[in-house]
Amino acid sequence: MSLQNVTELPPQDLDALRRAVGLLEHPSLAGRLTSLAGKPVELIGFALPATVAKAISSATSKGLEAALKVALRTLPASRSSGSPRLHRALAAASGAVGGTFGLAALPVELPVSTVIMLRAIAEIAKSEGEDLSDPEAALACVEVFALGGRAGSTDATESGYFATRAVLAKTVSEAARLIAERGIANEGASILVKFVTQVAARFGMVVSQKVAAQALPVAGAIGGAAINYAFIDHFQDVARGHFTVRRLERIYGKQLIRAEYDRIAGREPSSAKSLDLTTSAPAA
Repeated sequence: MSLQNVTELPPQDLDALRRAVGLLEHPSLAGRLTSLAGKPVELIGFALPATVAKAISSATSKGLEAALKVALRTLPASRSSGSPRLHRALAAASGAVGGTFGLAALPVELPVSTVIMLRAIAEIAKSEGEDLSDPEAALACVEVFALGGRAGSTDATESGYFATRAVLAKTVSEAARLIAERGIANEGASILVKFVTQVAARFGMVVSQKVAAQALPVAGAIGGAAINYAFIDHFQDVARGHFTVRRLERIYGKQLIRAEYDRIAGREPSSAKSLDLTTSAPAA
């Protein structure tokens, strides 16, 4: 159903958008991890040694590559894979391994956690009406890892939800078109590599916070499980916000939803030109 000519959202959808704005504009992972660890993990994450940062970067890329393969190969045909609680429990279990073995386990634990999170994100996407057989919708699930990795910037113009989507929109559109035309055999195509790199740059920020929290004295198997539980909970919240916005955009159009989003967020309305994420791309 499309109501592109509506100029005002009905109360139910306006409330849904308010909830989405709250989830997307106030990322809470650093706060959650600080509460668990008792120290400001956001600051510790920026101070990790170069060798640790390199290991995180490598593990982050591998995790997203694994998630991309799952998104393109198995999500379209998958049935419901469980409740949000089940996904959080599985992520907590993988986090317990990371907490026990520390950084050495990251190359194994992070890809597992990332795929578990992706499946949780896909469940939320389907609940908001996404068709995961559409490559663009499947890529939008992976995109959540970038949207949830915005914490750490104080510049709203650089880190805002729509700004992050705009950065990724052209790549998502081109990648989706490539997959639609040539199938999923081209997973090593440069545009998909670019997409993973763009998402990894943002996802790596919160992975650094996660590693920093697990390195503190509170960590260990129990601490690692709690940290991973908070990790997946954070990305599920971001996914709920993201796919709510996408659902409302499909019904009412991008322009109205962006204007209402900015109003709720307390920002000046965007110009007409900036309301389009790309000149020709579908919603990302």
